[in-house]
Amino acid sequence: MSTHSGRLATANRRLLLRLAVSAAVMFGFGFLLVPFYEKICEVTGINNFLRPEAEQAARAVANTQVDTSRRILVQFDANLHHLPWRFRPMQRSIEVHPGQLVQVEYEVSNTRDVPVTGQAVPSYGPQLAGRYFNKMDCFCFEQQTLAPGEQRTMPVVFVVDPALPEDITVITLSYTFFELPGRNTAGLQSPVRAEDAS
Repeated sequence: MSTHSGRLATANRRLLLRLAVSAAVMFGFGFLLVPFYEKICEVTGINNFLRPEAEQAARAVANTQVDTSRRILVQFDANLHHLPWRFRPMQRSIEVHPGQLVQVEYEVSNTRDVPVTGQAVPSYGPQLAGRYFNKMDCFCFEQQTLAPGEQRTMPVVFVVDPALPEDITVITLSYTFFELPGRNTAGLQSPVRAEDAS
């Protein structure tokens, strides 16, 4: 019987060792998966949301040239979501050449008598255009805190990639400002367009 117990103990030790090795291999695979995914995205240029947008844009612009044979109409839109500010683009639209470095400005002001912090989220129309719209500088990169009654002009510097499909001739860049959760949340209103708030 002791021989049987000895064999059972040996088999249990082997099983435990196999399970420990399997767990270590799975942990190592999971640990290495993120850097492996980053490298795949870096090499292929797809779904590369792990690198900051400004760095992606800088790399994209480094190899572009202005395509003067094409003109793209870029329209600007501004919206507010539960945020007591006034927010608008300084110009509604602009014509640009793909590869051309462009700066536009948005104006924002806090209508509350307390400081308010918001975060702008961009969206594009058509959605596909977002892949070819490279921002070098944008107020959407950081949270914005405005003092009571403060008004601010904020730049957006961008380049439309010359690889933009030729059938896209109009791009709408739309920003929606959200008040950050847990900060100055009293008196929330329904989502409003920035034009309605001004």
